Amino acid sequence: MVTDTIADYLTRIRNASRAGHRVVEIPASNLKKEITKILFDQGYILSYRFEEDKVQGTIKIALKYDKVTKEPVIRKIQRVSKPGLRKYTGSDTLPRVLNGLGIAIVSTSHGVMTSKQAKRDKVGGEVLCYVY
Repeated sequence: MVTDTIADYLTRIRNASRAGHRVVEIPASNLKKEITKILFDQGYILSYRFEEDKVQGTIKIALKYDKVTKEPVIRKIQRVSKPGLRKYTGSDTLPRVLNGLGIAIVSTSHGVMTSKQAKRDKVGGEVLCYVY
C-alpha cells in the first residue's frame, strides 16, 4: 500500500522517463490530474488522457523527449512536502527553481498552481514538488 500517492506519481514519471518509455500509466486522483495539467501547460509532457473506470480511473501521460539528443525534457522531478514534514510558504517567500528556469508546484486555497502564478495572485500554500 502506498501512503504518499504524490511521491508515487512523481516516481513513476521519473522512472519511465529514465527508462525511455513513451507512455506511463498512473492511478488517478483530483490532485494528480491538476499536477498533470500543469506539467502539460508548462511543456514538460507531450500529452495526457484521463480514463475513467468504475473505481478510480487512470492517467496516461505521453512523456516528452528532446528530438536531437533523445534526453527526457524532465531532468529532475523532486518531492518537497512529505507526509512526515509538510512545507508551507507564504506568497512573499515562494521558491524559485533553478533561478526561474524550473517550476515549483504549489497547492493553495485557490487550487494547484505554479509558484509564479501563486506569487502573482499573492497566495501561499504547500510546496508539492520541483520540476526542471
